[in-house]
Amino acid sequence: MEKQTDERPGVYARRRAHFALIFFALLGIGLFVWNPDNLYLWIKALHIIAVISWMAGLFYMPRLFIYHTDAEPGSVQSETFKVMERRLLRIIMNPAMMLTWILGLYLAWSVYGFQGGWLHAKIALVVLLTVVHVFFSRAVRAFERDENRRSARYWRFMNEAPTVLMILIVILVVVKPF
Repeated sequence: MEKQTDERPGVYARRRAHFALIFFALLGIGLFVWNPDNLYLWIKALHIIAVISWMAGLFYMPRLFIYHTDAEPGSVQSETFKVMERRLLRIIMNPAMMLTWILGLYLAWSVYGFQGGWLHAKIALVVLLTVVHVFFSRAVRAFERDENRRSARYWRFMNEAPTVLMILIVILVVVKPF
């Protein structure tokens, strides 16, 4: 019986991810060609979908690290976590982050002309969220090489960073306090 950590399911997952990216790209191009009156709402909806996908990955990755920390290097469990972390990063998080940035910058430019203190603060916080993403990416590579030097407690603490940033970003977007 084939396991989800085998190479073949990984190939299928990559194909689905590529299909999803192509679908999003064609949808985006189609929207710009069609240029509906509610183009802003379409772009905003796609941006929100990308943000939700990215945040889901940012919330889940440190949980994987917590459990991976307890697994013996080289064990079946450790190798399974490596596959899960790599696929989460490459198939969900990286594409979702790129779409979030592309669509978000388009909205910031087309709707707000990059004006507004709240928008500048939001972009700064999204930069910090991207730094967290890069940090998690490096941790995936460290776990891949069995070189993690951080404790499960550390990863529990790091699990809070995306949450705090997300809360602040949502408040800025919804309330626009300045």
